[in-house]
Amino acid sequence: MSTVKNYLSLVKFSHTIFALPFAMIGFFIALPYSQIPMRYIDYAIKPLSIIPFDWAIWRLILILICMITARSAAMAFNRYLDRSFDAKNPRTAIREIPKGIISANSALRFVILNCVLFITATFFINKICFYLSPVALFVVLFYSYTKRFTPLCHLVLGLGLSLAPIGAYLAVTGRFDVLPILFSLAVICWVSGFDIIYALQDIEFDQSQQLYSIPAMLGKSKALRVSKLLHVLSAACVIAAGVYGGFSWLYWAGIIVFVGMLIYQHSIVKPNDLSRVNIAFMTANGIASVVFGVLVIADLLLL
Repeated sequence: MSTVKNYLSLVKFSHTIFALPFAMIGFFIALPYSQIPMRYIDYAIKPLSIIPFDWAIWRLILILICMITARSAAMAFNRYLDRSFDAKNPRTAIREIPKGIISANSALRFVILNCVLFITATFFINKICFYLSPVALFVVLFYSYTKRFTPLCHLVLGLGLSLAPIGAYLAVTGRFDVLPILFSLAVICWVSGFDIIYALQDIEFDQSQQLYSIPAMLGKSKALRVSKLLHVLSAACVIAAGVYGGFSWLYWAGIIVFVGMLIYQHSIVKPNDLSRVNIAFMTANGIASVVFGVLVIADLLLL
């Protein structure tokens, strides 16, 4: 059990809370347009009440496997690639690889295993997900390199997490659509914005090691302004999704919570006071994601 706990800590499994609700939104949005095999039912567009339960559950399980394995591969690869930097940074020196709890080679094997499991799961979903699986892995793994050459690394991280709603929708329908793309755009801006806030903690270290980030390039005040702009764009995307999707009051209640948490995190993080960065990063964004996801899904199922 201690080994499992160590690997869960390595990949910060609790941070799955950020993208998972958006994957579930993509799944439930897609259900009425499911690409269901003919042996189940012969309809192009189906009321939720006649979608085969066993097919939906199996598809949901495969989506969850893809979510967990892709994210685990990305996080473990980040820890593997950054192990020398993590050892030098007092904030990250307690991580599993620098402390010797997990060896670098073991972490790399864990990355490879999760990549294989991810691609295998997509094979059982549909052809388009299987064909695009290397592209998805490239995006989520490539992020770890970006801080070495571009301050736009935060946007690449956002892009990686934004694959959740689009990927879930593709897994069910086998095609792209406007609504999940709007949610993915919201995720890109939202994640990029709060990652900038998180990166404020490492400005001095990043500059000393010639690592790139928006805070290291612009300083704390300007970086926070960029983060606010990204969060305004994220709010605009979820509002646009609400209008386009014709959602009812539960969705708009979710938007109030989501936007409220964005405002809250900017109210507690200041250029001269970073003491509550972790509250802004984990608590505020965790609440924003979970409550918004629950209310959107409730809107889809109940109204």
